[in-house]
Amino acid sequence: MKNKDSLFFCAVGGSGMLPLAMMMRARGFDVAGSDRAHDQGRTPERFALIRDYGITLFPQNGSGITEKTGRVVVSTAVEKTVPDYQAALRHHIPIVHRAALLAEIFNAAHIRIAVAGTSGKSTTTGMIGFLLHKAGANPTVVNGAVMKDLVTPESPIASAVVGDPELFIAEVDESDGSIENFTPSIAVLNNIALDHKSMDELRELFSTFLGKAAHCVVNLDNTETAALAATCSDKTRITYSLTDPAATLIASAAQFQPNQMSFTVTHTPTGAQADVTLYVTGYHNISNALAALGAALAFGLTLETAAQALTGFTGITRRLDVLGSAQGITVIDDFAHNPDKIAATLRTLHQFEGRLLILFQPHGYGPLRLMREDLIACFANGLTEQDELFLCDPLYLGGTTSREVGSADIVAGVIRKGRKATHKPTREEAAACLIRMAQKGDRIVIMGARDDTLPKLGREILFHLEARG
Repeated sequence: MKNKDSLFFCAVGGSGMLPLAMMMRARGFDVAGSDRAHDQGRTPERFALIRDYGITLFPQNGSGITEKTGRVVVSTAVEKTVPDYQAALRHHIPIVHRAALLAEIFNAAHIRIAVAGTSGKSTTTGMIGFLLHKAGANPTVVNGAVMKDLVTPESPIASAVVGDPELFIAEVDESDGSIENFTPSIAVLNNIALDHKSMDELRELFSTFLGKAAHCVVNLDNTETAALAATCSDKTRITYSLTDPAATLIASAAQFQPNQMSFTVTHTPTGAQADVTLYVTGYHNISNALAALGAALAFGLTLETAAQALTGFTGITRRLDVLGSAQGITVIDDFAHNPDKIAATLRTLHQFEGRLLILFQPHGYGPLRLMREDLIACFANGLTEQDELFLCDPLYLGGTTSREVGSADIVAGVIRKGRKATHKPTREEAAACLIRMAQKGDRIVIMGARDDTLPKLGREILFHLEARG
């Protein structure tokens, strides 16, 4: 692909599309794009930053695509009826999937670290990028979320960092099967749980993913990944665990505070130990950290060097982000949207005192249909008697979708299992309820994915709490 080629990203503001668009712009390509959220006036500050980055924005009406466009980049969320897609067909412009373009530049690198799994991908990718950067390497990183530690005035949306093209770290996605396009030299697999595909499909995808790599970093604490770890060669396998002494890396002596934690990591083959302090919390983040340290060992760092470099990690956006406190009430923004992520968030928050008032916006009707019973179970098992759950209707930005299962169905199931839950059609109605009922010591948690306006909602809740006097 030549730098003179132009690229048009349809849905350029998406969490998967934007880092790749930024990457290609930084590499000298002429990049333009459109986004339904931009047309609807959502997150104007985000699109102002996109413009500042040198990406030209057009309405999503096909007007940005001409005979001079080199390729049109789409994601799975872009339907063929979208005007940009139709304009590309009319002008005979090649259409390429986002993941295929990412895989094209990823697979060209000499050292290729791919991070996969149902949960923790973005955090683990950010950890690896951060520690390699601190250790003196200059990695290129493409992530699905903004990496706080790598934000600079020049790169305020640090979901992509342009560094050495021969050292590439990428979060890869199984939900659309695009993980098949990637050929990593180091494959990191955090966990496998029901999300977008059946378990049989997921096992096949992740097995093939590990089979391509020269080095595999795999979690022994997840039954599914532990089974796949056994298929990797002893010479190429690095395993990790919170408790299993058979793992290559094991954590111990964990100490938690609301906004930070520390633990000791042991390299069981040698007995070497190192201490790590992170400005995130929760056992799931210890697991993510062990995965990142395993990738660093596969890269060639010593445990001591890797642990020192990882110390100080402050996290990525929308992962248990504390937006602030008012009247003794803390407001937290979190990306949790599937049963695994929700359960991890609830476990972490319940390590500390305070009732949870949760506003959950599902990220689509399809996921609700697929995960209905698991979502009900994770809330019913993860909430206490004092907690309150509010579900608004799923995120919907247009297109065709079946609505046979809605938020009210999830609420009914949670209530049947003895926990407090309420359905409110709009998130504004749900937020108003939380603001009225919140008391000193409570924690309001905004949960949901694929919607960059959720942090804004959290800040609005904080503003109204402050105004309550």
